[in-house]
Amino acid sequence: MKRALRKEMLATLAAMSPQTIAAKSLQACRRLTDLEEFRSAQTVMIYLPMPRELDTGALALAAWQDGKTVVAPRVFWGQRHMVPVVCQSLNDKDLSPGRFGVREPLEGEPWPLEEIDLVVAPALAFDRQGHRLGRGGGFYDRFLASALLKATACGLGFAEQVVDQLPIADNDRRLDVLVTDKEVLRFDRQ
Repeated sequence: MKRALRKEMLATLAAMSPQTIAAKSLQACRRLTDLEEFRSAQTVMIYLPMPRELDTGALALAAWQDGKTVVAPRVFWGQRHMVPVVCQSLNDKDLSPGRFGVREPLEGEPWPLEEIDLVVAPALAFDRQGHRLGRGGGFYDRFLASALLKATACGLGFAEQVVDQLPIADNDRRLDVLVTDKEVLRFDRQ
């Protein structure tokens, strides 16, 4: 079921024009920056989008303008985990195209998990109960499950990525908030 849903969502994203992606990305980022969770955060962890993912550039710019620290994941594929590092620019010269096209900061100090206030997580699909379906590596589920992380977990995606219900596993970590270009959904932490 997960494999079929991933394939369906990849096709949905591939069918979106670059102009649509840009416009919907801006709408979703504006919706997120209006939230108290963003306004009160001192450190925001964003993802650096892969092709056809919602672009977080406007979110990073808003955070920097507000004097916030922005961190982004550096992925360690062999160990199957990621580490947040300070991200001071979205310029290609400051980012490395890593494995599978995942961009990450070339330089930057690792940031303590306990000092992150808001984690913005991508997914291929989200449901209305606060679950997310990633690309299958489990990186964000493991990261969000860390006992040191006290941050608000916020999914960010297009309205087209929201489904009624996803198949879930025991290790899937629920989100606290989901923001799309059309709506904001909040979930209990239970």
